[in-house]
Amino acid sequence: MLYYLGCIALTLSLSGCGVYNFTGGNVGTATTFSVPRFQNYATQSPGSTFEPGLDRDFTLALQDRIQNQTSLNLVSSGGDLLYEGEIVEFRISPMSATAQQTAAQNRLSMAVKVRFYNKTKEDADFDQRFSFFYDYADNLQLSAVKDEALEVIFERITQDIFNASLADW
Repeated sequence: MLYYLGCIALTLSLSGCGVYNFTGGNVGTATTFSVPRFQNYATQSPGSTFEPGLDRDFTLALQDRIQNQTSLNLVSSGGDLLYEGEIVEFRISPMSATAQQTAAQNRLSMAVKVRFYNKTKEDADFDQRFSFFYDYADNLQLSAVKDEALEVIFERITQDIFNASLADW
């Protein structure tokens, strides 16, 4: 009998504070979300380079993050939560110099501008820039580290976007 009362108490305490999941996302009353393709405007930023497919890959990474960490359903448009934006920076910069005045390390940086709209809780809306980087040795070409670099950068940026929009700590 005590076991059943304990289970009921635990269930009520977990469901009494909104809709939370075990990853920390509070979706409130939202049931759907939309993430239109993030356009790649990085080449308009001085020093940025163009990476084909970056817009598609980042959009899919953000969609996957939200789907994997919430119970929300992805819809093509009209979602309760809307994530839209653009990639505004994608550049390689030398980071540290050697005694011979050459770069010892390079940094791949990426930044996205995100506009988040929550139809169920309008005071949660924001317009914010998110960025991260990946450092690699100067003797390597970007093509040799690109997959790992993008995985690390996407992981961090999508988690930061998720936290800003749904982590209600």
